[in-house]
Amino acid sequence: MSKVNNKNENNVDLFSAISLGDLILQNRIIMAPLTRRRASVGNVPGDMNAEYYRQRASAGLIISEATQISPQGVGYPNTPGIHSAEQIAGWQKVTNAVHSEGGLIFMQLWHVGRISHPDLQPNGVLPVAPSAVKPAGQAVTYNGLKDYVTPRALEQEEIPGIINDYKVAAKNALEAGFDGIELHSANGYLLDQFLRDGTNKRTDGYGGTIKNRSRLTLEVLEAVLEVWPAQKVGIRLSPGGTFSDMSDSNTRETFDYVIYKLNDYQLAYLHIREPDANDLRHGGEEIPIDHFRSIYDGILMVNGDYDKKDSNKVIKNNIADLVAYGKPFIANPDLPERLRLGAPLNEQDFDTFYGGGEYGYLDYPTLPKMI
Repeated sequence: MSKVNNKNENNVDLFSAISLGDLILQNRIIMAPLTRRRASVGNVPGDMNAEYYRQRASAGLIISEATQISPQGVGYPNTPGIHSAEQIAGWQKVTNAVHSEGGLIFMQLWHVGRISHPDLQPNGVLPVAPSAVKPAGQAVTYNGLKDYVTPRALEQEEIPGIINDYKVAAKNALEAGFDGIELHSANGYLLDQFLRDGTNKRTDGYGGTIKNRSRLTLEVLEAVLEVWPAQKVGIRLSPGGTFSDMSDSNTRETFDYVIYKLNDYQLAYLHIREPDANDLRHGGEEIPIDHFRSIYDGILMVNGDYDKKDSNKVIKNNIADLVAYGKPFIANPDLPERLRLGAPLNEQDFDTFYGGGEYGYLDYPTLPKMI
């Protein structure tokens, strides 16, 4: 076992252990949440999903694919939930498989908000959002692509119910055997929609000022902290993200406020998804990671197409503590070993990223075992 050292000193790198409370991560290579759309009927994870996660258990920590907290939170076909007994049982297969390999796994809790369609909602109702602002683009439905609709603005008296859905989902994740949870407050989904003034036009206590727009994220956080200890709860933010025309009139001020407030909770980590080229083309602001490091006191996870060299650089320079890898984990179940050895990576098959069966999901080769 590697010596645990949470201080970013010169001898600490991507392969050094780190502790999140009483959890010991054997490396700092994190499997980012990756939607694959391979849940079975009822949005229930099955044996195939358990094997997929088991194959990738050498990550320091796996963060599950985004998992909807309620039927209202569904935004894509065949994505798993954590709001039924069958889903809890399905996820137990996953956590048992990961733990059998000595791995750790957090569940990412998700409500898509406006990024849905009546075809995916109970009884064909409108998706909900902070305000009735229609997203750009098209929804993926069981009947193909369809234009997004204008969502229904949540009434203030409905919001406690949303918060309770997160709390119940957190309890269900605990029952399913997860090691912790991550709140998905990024990528243009419900909590992110409340944070940003491009999608939040409310005039009540959940809109207007940055403090008010941050309120739902912080209230949800406090609700799940009634279930989980703080050191087993992470949160994901995407300050520069523009998915489905997300925007904010003052990105830096908005996210600085939220991140300052997160310091009060002593969470497992703050997970920052950095903007990619597409975000920047669509007006996303690129804020240096060392800026967030300067205002956040806890463990910082970054996610932004890092290679081994760049990952070690941000860790050794005390810019970040953990590096999340997304697409490379799809094609390389043994990614930590490949990075350690400097071995070539498998080529990704983009056509099999979303939906389908075992092909492009369970059949990526691992390195030959050395005898």
